[in-house]
Amino acid sequence: MTLSAKEKLRRFYARFRGEDQVLLPIIADPDAIASAMAVKRLLWRKVAGVTIANINEIRRADNLVLIRLIGVALVPFEKVDPQRFTRIVLVDAQPDHHPALATMAPDVIIDHHPVSDAATAPVVDIRPTFGATASILVEYLRAANIKPSTKLATGLYYAIKTDTSNFERHTRIEDLNAFQFVFRHSNIALARRIETAEIRRDFLKFFKMALDGLQIRKGRAFVHLGPVTHPDASVQVADFLMRIDTVNWSIVSGVYQRKLTIIFRNDGIRKNAGALAKRCFGRWGSAGGHKIAARAEIPVEAIERVVDNKDHGNLAHWIIQTIEKGPCRGAKPNRPRTTLPTTTGE
Repeated sequence: MTLSAKEKLRRFYARFRGEDQVLLPIIADPDAIASAMAVKRLLWRKVAGVTIANINEIRRADNLVLIRLIGVALVPFEKVDPQRFTRIVLVDAQPDHHPALATMAPDVIIDHHPVSDAATAPVVDIRPTFGATASILVEYLRAANIKPSTKLATGLYYAIKTDTSNFERHTRIEDLNAFQFVFRHSNIALARRIETAEIRRDFLKFFKMALDGLQIRKGRAFVHLGPVTHPDASVQVADFLMRIDTVNWSIVSGVYQRKLTIIFRNDGIRKNAGALAKRCFGRWGSAGGHKIAARAEIPVEAIERVVDNKDHGNLAHWIIQTIEKGPCRGAKPNRPRTTLPTTTGE
């Protein structure tokens, strides 16, 4: 039976008491940030306090500008004591999306990623067909008859726009309805300022490296950046390479904190980036995502017998060969791993 928005809101509110201290641990990206802001607004004057804690280090330029201009109060997760909170809410994530989340017993999960076995809680609202978790939270706000503030509406506007890639992927009519609703209350100039703050100055060197080392083979753009200061450098380069007219796939890799991260992007025409990532690299680490955007994360020690991971030329060649001639051509991974959430950082 499909529950109405009013009934979902009723079940959500039933989990909270006036004395509750609520923790929202997030893997911070626009969708998670805006969704957490929406939950905080829903719980205003209904609980004793709400704390939004970012698990990941926030380094993407648009995320930093979003936080500053929208006025989001974030606390680094390592500075909070989860034991002092009586309720935990997960948005845009599930317990197996990050080791820190796996240690928690959430009371509420609201997400749009594929449902995992670990997604258990008294209240679970996971809609994998939705383009953004923010779209789900807009339904909650509307069911509660809450008119979002300009800053909250702008955050939700940007989140939906970003996670649907301007409505080019995983978009339902509900995403469009949510976007239309928050559009009326948003500051578009503010959203545009956030949207155009895409590149950090210290990431420019990685774009130069990408252009110098770019290989395009049958419409696939391959780049291995070697050691990176943050995995988001690979994400931004992968998105950038998709603007080349002859490119229908971009596959960009880098090594950060002894983990090989491989970012996949494609044009969405009869392709599935998540399936490709899992088939090719799922046997060595975590891999998965959506049809046009995915990633794999592999501990370097997991592939030390396969390739000399200290030689980045060899590592780049191994990635290309694995995709073009390896298990991607139909084999399934030996040990399926967690499907990673995909954001703009997915």
